[in-house]
Amino acid sequence: MVTTIPQSPNTPIQSVLIVGNYCHDVLLQGGAVVAETLGGAASFISNVLTGLSVSFHLTSKVGVDFKYPVNHDPIVIPTSKTTVFHAYFDQGYSENAHQDRVLKRVEVCDPINPSDLPDRKFDFGMAVGVGGEILPETLERMVEICDAVFVDIQALIRAFDENGTVKLVRLKESGFYHLLPRLKFLKASSDEALFMEVEEVRLWCCVVVTHGKDGCEVYWKDGEMKIAPFGANQIDPTGAGDSFLGGFVGGLVHGLVVPDAALVGNFFGSLTVAHIGLPKFDLRLLQRIKEEVQTRKVQGTCWLERRDDEVSFSKPAGHDEFHASLSSSKLVSAECRRDLSRSPGSVEQVNRPQYKGQQKFLLNSVYDKSN
Repeated sequence: MVTTIPQSPNTPIQSVLIVGNYCHDVLLQGGAVVAETLGGAASFISNVLTGLSVSFHLTSKVGVDFKYPVNHDPIVIPTSKTTVFHAYFDQGYSENAHQDRVLKRVEVCDPINPSDLPDRKFDFGMAVGVGGEILPETLERMVEICDAVFVDIQALIRAFDENGTVKLVRLKESGFYHLLPRLKFLKASSDEALFMEVEEVRLWCCVVVTHGKDGCEVYWKDGEMKIAPFGANQIDPTGAGDSFLGGFVGGLVHGLVVPDAALVGNFFGSLTVAHIGLPKFDLRLLQRIKEEVQTRKVQGTCWLERRDDEVSFSKPAGHDEFHASLSSSKLVSAECRRDLSRSPGSVEQVNRPQYKGQQKFLLNSVYDKSN
């Protein structure tokens, strides 16, 4: 049984295990490289959890060529290279003004084995591989050491042909299907959800399907609900789904019920698309969000302690007001940034990517289908 201890908004909470490799991402258009950046879902999720003052253990593998400074050191494999993805974007647009892409894995680091995981217990585990690094036996070990395991479906259904091109396989054919009854949440984009039978999977674990600008839907055994989105000035959608998952789990860690935590997920997804690359969140905004979450928290109880689906999943009183409060915080932060940009001699820049040396350029509002 998890005991909830009252926390101040800035007190780190050590309760989360993130499992997934860092990557090098290379974006190409018209045969030319237009961006190189730190990749991997783990980078976006850790960024959000840090912003929410949730401390965590991250298990990630890279090669000796890994070139980005990070706050949580990965396991360096001397005989391997860091996983590298090339994303090829064509010049055509879909009816939604989003570009299509072909994603290729051109280098692959070692998989994460059960023995690589820490020998301790966690409240929450997050399996967020992007390059096939999560093995069935590793996920099984996560289930053993974590009270609640959250999985991004891309960690389970991505496959790679002889050229490294990313393909998706049906969840039943992934080798992970037998573990579904032992998971708590499975997150998928609307595109990825086509590769599973939601009506069947929801009988085993909760399913969260993200719909970009339209928010998300939560499915569980006895019901479903839509969670409202937040407006965003979309610049680069890369990592929005990862940031959603980080915000969702961060909300649950702080004691929110599922619908309110999903709002926090939608909120961080909307923040991410307004940045180029890995976002550096405005510190004043983060402080306001943590205060809103702390105020909203159901005092004296924790999501992990609840056993009644109706208590955990039903929208509580004040849910819409919580959405309005988060939206208001976002608007106030935007106004502050505009005022700051007008101030003579101002040197603070709040939208610059977090990692020094990282370059990421606007690519005509590229749509990341993995999120």
